[in-house]
Amino acid sequence: SLGTDQMKGHNQISFLIVLSILYGHNPKSNRKIEFPDLPGYKTLVCDLHMHSVFSDGSVWPDIRVQEAIRDGLDVIATTEHIEYQPWKDDIPHPDRNRSYEYHSNFAKNSNVLVLNGSEITRDMPPGHANAIFIKDANKLITEDPLDAYLEARKQDAFIFWNHPYWASQSPDASVPLSAMHKNLIEKGLIEGIEIVNDTTFSNEALQIALDYNLTILGTSDIHGIVDWQYRIPSGGHRPVTLVFAREKTKTSLKRSLQKGQTVVWFKKKLIGKGDFLIPLINSTLEVKSAKYFTNTTVAHVTISNNSDAPYTLRNHSEYDFYNLTDLVMIPAHGEVNIDVRTIEKLRKFTLQFEVLNALTAPKTHPVIDIIVRVKQ
Repeated sequence: SLGTDQMKGHNQISFLIVLSILYGHNPKSNRKIEFPDLPGYKTLVCDLHMHSVFSDGSVWPDIRVQEAIRDGLDVIATTEHIEYQPWKDDIPHPDRNRSYEYHSNFAKNSNVLVLNGSEITRDMPPGHANAIFIKDANKLITEDPLDAYLEARKQDAFIFWNHPYWASQSPDASVPLSAMHKNLIEKGLIEGIEIVNDTTFSNEALQIALDYNLTILGTSDIHGIVDWQYRIPSGGHRPVTLVFAREKTKTSLKRSLQKGQTVVWFKKKLIGKGDFLIPLINSTLEVKSAKYFTNTTVAHVTISNNSDAPYTLRNHSEYDFYNLTDLVMIPAHGEVNIDVRTIEKLRKFTLQFEVLNALTAPKTHPVIDIIVRVKQ
């Protein structure tokens, strides 16, 4: 049998093996969320809803920052509950800005930008909302929820409706859009809406975003450990909002959020308004080569993908394929070979695809064109 020292050594080795499996030595093991920039814009990977022990989360702020670094996030927001403070007897913090201060301190030597925010936590209506870019969270502690929204607006915050379809407040998981919500939207006190929260998605929330011109957002609302919640060691990822900003600054980020320049990345799917979603997809795909097989009119086309999205495409082209059906799969950071029957030799032709793992509206998939130039 093993002695005590041998047992300790064995346990340490086992622990190191587990760590190596979880994280590995490869800097892209691969959990960093990667999407390209768009012409004139930086693609900022943002998680704008999370919790630590300073409200009802399970971890200290340094863990939230380390998770953000590992996931390659550009921006996080500290959105502790204003009204719900279950750990306050053990972690008293009369200054509600302490979470932001701690997160900022832990992130100071990283590339993670930290936003000060708070979650206004009320019964429905109005339900829960995040106010980010705030200056003083203490002033959001009010009796009347409307006063909290007004104070956030006074601080020039960006305010969005959290998990409006949350089954704990809406048992059938519908969005209870009330007169109060419409009034808040009309007055600019709600500017965005979560269509994705944690592991959940709402077509209805997406439609409301389109109907009322609200910014589309997806967040983790993480309370526990990111790795466990999203099975990152097994290839999962946290839900995030991709924000297309001119530069990586708080001012530029806020302006982009107010303009609705976002796409949500959720369970290997992209969701957003077409004016940014389609350019994002186009920026990730490139025709690497195209050449006709000898003595044929079948073009061998290689398309590469430089993003985390593993695309599922349905052929809408006038051409069919020699080696594939109408469904084409392009792996993340990979490529696909498509043998296209053009009937006659062409110098240039267009492939058209419906992107099945992307949404621009409920049950509506974007259609993209890929121009192929054939090497003579």
